[in-house]
Amino acid sequence: MIFRISSLVKTVMALFAVASATAVSAEEYNVASPDGMIVVGISDKGGILKYEVCLEGQQMLEPSALGLRTTAGDFSKGLQVVGDETRSITETYKMRNTKASHVYYCANELTLKVKNAEGQQFAVQFRVSNRDVAFRYLLERQGKDGDTKRTRVLSELSAFKPVGGTKTFLCPQIGPESGWEQTKPSYEERYVLDQEMAVKSEYGQGYTFPCLFRIPMSGNNYWMLISETGVTSQYCGSHLSDYSADEGYTIAFPHEGENNGSGSVAPSVTLPSSTPWRTITMGTTLAPIVETTVAYDLVKPLYSPSITYKGGRYTWSWLIWQDESINYDDQVQFIDLASKMGFEYTLVDNWWDERIGRERIAELSRYAQDRGVSLLLWYNSNGSENDAPQTPRDCMSTSI
Repeated sequence: MIFRISSLVKTVMALFAVASATAVSAEEYNVASPDGMIVVGISDKGGILKYEVCLEGQQMLEPSALGLRTTAGDFSKGLQVVGDETRSITETYKMRNTKASHVYYCANELTLKVKNAEGQQFAVQFRVSNRDVAFRYLLERQGKDGDTKRTRVLSELSAFKPVGGTKTFLCPQIGPESGWEQTKPSYEERYVLDQEMAVKSEYGQGYTFPCLFRIPMSGNNYWMLISETGVTSQYCGSHLSDYSADEGYTIAFPHEGENNGSGSVAPSVTLPSSTPWRTITMGTTLAPIVETTVAYDLVKPLYSPSITYKGGRYTWSWLIWQDESINYDDQVQFIDLASKMGFEYTLVDNWWDERIGRERIAELSRYAQDRGVSLLLWYNSNGSENDAPQTPRDCMSTSI
């Protein structure tokens, strides 16, 4: 269900006894889920592109900013929608070793073509299914005859402004090169449960995806999960900023010090290009949050693997016996355990190259294969990004 509402905003200015009137046309676009329960409204009022989201007639997100700034053009202000395209999407696909093996995806798509004050154009694309809202930006070549064929995305204005009274279940983002051996940000930090939005994050760096929200309304709880998908090597992984009463939460890029300064925090992309999808999953219970396949619904495989990778169950000595268990005899015990339980693998963790040795790991692999078990070997891929000492190190830190 996709529809548009036109409105006319009139500004009247009076000077002495002479009055003049200026009319500015603002368009409001709406796209709904196939079942009509989720509705997204988008407006370019005042030259600012914003969207809002309702579930079952209840507002989940107040008007929240859209747009981005690039070296090829500023698409954050002076914006006007100049075209729209709609389509319905129905797809089925299969997956292995995930929460659903057969997926039926049905959504309505709205693509808005937008120009800035300089006449440069980009597009924002929304997809709305029965439990998810997703949007991304489509970047075009700029300049005369499209001679600008690349750009850097300096910042993304994409915002999420939950309605007042919303509670949060969020993991704080930590600063770069912190923690053990300067490995952070890496593992999750301590989640804060049922927190007020106005409370600042523990480290002042915002929050790590995914971000869960509880919206108490009319005696019921609504739930909302915000995340991203479709991040490729042409873009950066993002997180949410701290909350602002004016803007809500906004998309934040990595910090300069992350990865020991390797790479730029401003994604460099060829044109035409698209940004990752920003996803919003909603429901009156947590079931849609748990069951959503939106991370897969919006993306396609980038390549076909040369072999069929087989997922499976494994035994893992490090989980209970830690580093001291990385020796030949203890690994034999866990291989035997995997064999007895019918598990496919045994994971041999860090230091195996030193504490077992490469020659004996081959012997251990033969022992495992004789019992119908394969080995999974741990590698340290950190390279120059931190000081984590575990070996094998510096042999899987590059693509070659």
